[in-house]
Amino acid sequence: MDKNLYSRLQTKIILLTLGVSFAPLLLLGGILYRQFAAMYVEKIREQIHFRAESRADAVDLFLAERTAILGAIADTHSLAEMANEETLASSLAIMNARAGAFVDLGVIDQHGTQLAYVGPYDLRGKNYFDQPWFGQVMSRGVHISDVYLGFRRLPHFIIAVRRQERQRNWVLRATIDPEIFGRIVQRGQIGKTGDAFLVNREGILQTQPRHSGNILEPSPVKPALFGKQTMVVDGGLLGRPGVLFAGTWLKSAEWLLVVSGDVEEDMAQLFSARTLQTAIIVAGMLAIVLTTVLTTRTLVGQMIRAETRLREMDAQLIQADKLAALGKMAAGVAHEINNPLAVILQKTGWMRDLLEEEDLRKSPNFKEFRDAVLKVEEHVERARKVVHDMLGYARRMEPRAEAIEVNRIIDQTVDMLENYARNNSIDIQTDLDPELPRTTGDGAQLQQVILNLVNNAIDAIGQNGTIAIRSECAGSEIRISVADDGPGIPEHLQRKVFDPFFTTKSTGKGTGLGLWISYTIIEKMGGKMTLQSKPGDGTTFTITLPVVPPPPQ
Repeated sequence: MDKNLYSRLQTKIILLTLGVSFAPLLLLGGILYRQFAAMYVEKIREQIHFRAESRADAVDLFLAERTAILGAIADTHSLAEMANEETLASSLAIMNARAGAFVDLGVIDQHGTQLAYVGPYDLRGKNYFDQPWFGQVMSRGVHISDVYLGFRRLPHFIIAVRRQERQRNWVLRATIDPEIFGRIVQRGQIGKTGDAFLVNREGILQTQPRHSGNILEPSPVKPALFGKQTMVVDGGLLGRPGVLFAGTWLKSAEWLLVVSGDVEEDMAQLFSARTLQTAIIVAGMLAIVLTTVLTTRTLVGQMIRAETRLREMDAQLIQADKLAALGKMAAGVAHEINNPLAVILQKTGWMRDLLEEEDLRKSPNFKEFRDAVLKVEEHVERARKVVHDMLGYARRMEPRAEAIEVNRIIDQTVDMLENYARNNSIDIQTDLDPELPRTTGDGAQLQQVILNLVNNAIDAIGQNGTIAIRSECAGSEIRISVADDGPGIPEHLQRKVFDPFFTTKSTGKGTGLGLWISYTIIEKMGGKMTLQSKPGDGTTFTITLPVVPPPPQ
């Protein structure tokens, strides 16, 4: 046996198995990560898209509520009433109590002059006729301005409503607190690096962004990139790679609400998952390496043992062929002996008849002649029975299922081995249940099993001993036991006795197949064979077979 061959085979199997295992594992890991990353980016896009829409709705609602409150005040008061600063102050208090975020309140006539003003600045008498927002509110009736500096020189925006009274127009105008409004917009910010702000159609910032730029400064966002519907734009188009921008136009003002999100920040959890995935893959690869090495070593070891057993089996098969040839020769010899025995038996019968018919009865040696003839007949019958049993055992037949009389098979087997046992001073005792039912199987194979067990018992005893064969019925089972008073089998060998090629006999005296074949035969008959042995106290083999159910009446 070439051990180097098995060593090279083991190396090839390990390398091939690892290659076949690692390639799909790494490929699958890479594909899953890329797909998961793409799904995660898409999830971020959806999140930014949703945040922009929801925040735009909140800003629209904020502006619509303030516009409605301002319109309600204008509708329920006349110009004369609103020109009274006490009434105007009371209205501002009511407006802030209901909604808040109003900084001041002013009444302006159709010529742009502010007739009354309540607020922190001195704006009474200021004229707004040239301000862009004044022209818009006079033509449209309601206007929300862009953020501008105005007379106060501070960024702010106003909501104004126009009312017509007695052929005269007047305007009620309110300034919105930029900090409160800015906080409402900034609630759309995502994470630590995300941003949310407003720009007008020229791209001028209308609220303070988180990171760069100030109100009324140009924004990097280009409003022209965004259509009527909410859109998500890759930051690479705006000089901000790795950032996504979602933009949606407000319904109540010509402003674009922009929500930005840093993809890398949002994908931090994915990167953590990638680290965990890498650790799992590495652990899996190590487990594969360990399992492959151990499995391959075990497999190659089994192959080496199988080759060793195959060599032993070849030797045993050669021995079995010799035994088979010897069995055929014995069958031929037995057949040849059977014919002369028949002639001898016929002649002795004829001689016995002659002794009864002739005057030889008067011979003084008549009794001796008759006893001799009877003795010859007896031994010829005995020889014929032995030859008949030998032919029945040696004849090779296909296994067949039939009703078996177990006691008869035991008696035949004992007859075949009785002389052999007697020559070794071994007494074979039988205790057979006369009411024993039948079982189903092949009678020749069952005889082979019992013959093998008795032969093994004789070999185990050697000289001067007893073999006890017993049959009994236990419920729906038939039990056959073959017990000897030999030396017994060591406990550590008992679990191996039914393995093929295992034998406790010396070299050349056993094939190690007898008990294995016997065990297999009993299993095929639906039974089982067990062993009880104690060193120094003999061995008992027990066969259990199912009872054939009685035929229906």
